[in-house]
Amino acid sequence: MNRDGGQGTSEGHPPKSLAWTVWGLGAALYLIAFYQRVAPAVLTQELSSVFALTAASLGTLSAFYFYGYVVVQVPTGLLADRWGPRRVLTLGAILTALGTMLFALAPNVVAANAGRFVIGVAAGVAFVSMLKLASHWMPPRNFAFVSGVALFTGVLGATLAGAPLRIAVDAFGWRPAMVASAVLTFVVGGAIWHVVRDDPTERGYTSHFPSDSHGRGGPSMGRQLREVLGYRNTWLLFFMPGAFSGLILSFAGLWGVPFLVTHYGFSTREAATMASMMLIAWSAASMAYGPLSQSMGARKPLYAAGLVATLLLWAPIAFIPGLPRPLLVLLLVAVGIAGGAFILTFAWAKESVPARLGGTVSGIANMGVMFGGMVMQPLVGFVLDSRWEGGISEGARFYGFAAYRWGFGLMLAWGLASLAMLRFTRETYCRPMR
Repeated sequence: MNRDGGQGTSEGHPPKSLAWTVWGLGAALYLIAFYQRVAPAVLTQELSSVFALTAASLGTLSAFYFYGYVVVQVPTGLLADRWGPRRVLTLGAILTALGTMLFALAPNVVAANAGRFVIGVAAGVAFVSMLKLASHWMPPRNFAFVSGVALFTGVLGATLAGAPLRIAVDAFGWRPAMVASAVLTFVVGGAIWHVVRDDPTERGYTSHFPSDSHGRGGPSMGRQLREVLGYRNTWLLFFMPGAFSGLILSFAGLWGVPFLVTHYGFSTREAATMASMMLIAWSAASMAYGPLSQSMGARKPLYAAGLVATLLLWAPIAFIPGLPRPLLVLLLVAVGIAGGAFILTFAWAKESVPARLGGTVSGIANMGVMFGGMVMQPLVGFVLDSRWEGGISEGARFYGFAAYRWGFGLMLAWGLASLAMLRFTRETYCRPMR
């Protein structure tokens, strides 16, 4: 009898349907995490009016999610390695629901910031725990592809936070929409607890994880962390992906909607749809980068190509006003496609350390990805405020194109720095470290 009380054991690895179901429930929390990550993009008008926010304070409100998210990444990796993702994911779902409720009922911006921070801490466990599940339930050769599917799942959540959330807000108001989100998150937490298991052996199957210990016990958390940080790629793959994510998450996740509304005549719903399209392109392309990199037998060349293309495509959006709308849409989608190369960060990082440290290094890499949004969202807001000329539209500040040019130009600087760091990385040739 297995640990779940089932009869007997099954030889071999788990069937794909079961593996994807277990992984998919972890992915459901990541979908919610991405939904919460970009929800402020379609609530800018409501939040600015209700809490009397400037661009800097709005950027900070949105970024409180990233502050919490980044803080929890390394602890999540350590806990996922030692305690298993099932408990981590369940607790994360419950706390995400509570944070969402706090945000929905916030009487002032301090409480709203606190709610966003709690959401970030709680939802921040999803991606690393989901990758940990993949390393146990999926063949190692599929890891890069599964990472891409994970991003696509998350972007489905971002899509729900676009036009669908806007429709719900228009119909019921932003607070009831957030309360409903909290209730659904509680339901997901219950499903994770009842269905997900840390390893296939708990269902009577053979694990895909290359260790008999399955990450339990072993060295202390502090020692694990010191060991992971001893690898050069860990540091480089922390800083480099922010060049992709800082751009995508700042534009599609917050500043793109007001930019498109004020400078290209989009309605709020149209701008939210455009932001969702950019994120969908980002995630859909990411699913191709893993298999393509695997077929090439290398990570660095494709990563470099994606980064260069992202910068070249972003430059005209940031610096040239009055682009024809079809060209603007094409460029934004193309930026999303090029930016999908960031997904190689996770497989590359995992291959750069011993398998038993996979959860820990995944947490550090994901912290680096979120670091881009955490830094860039409020930084763009501060730049916009510094160049505000006093314009007000429907109770919120209006910013000229020159102000956005300065803010969006910062993203190019990060990209150039990442290109410089790329030359110091160690190529893994798509092979796990032994």
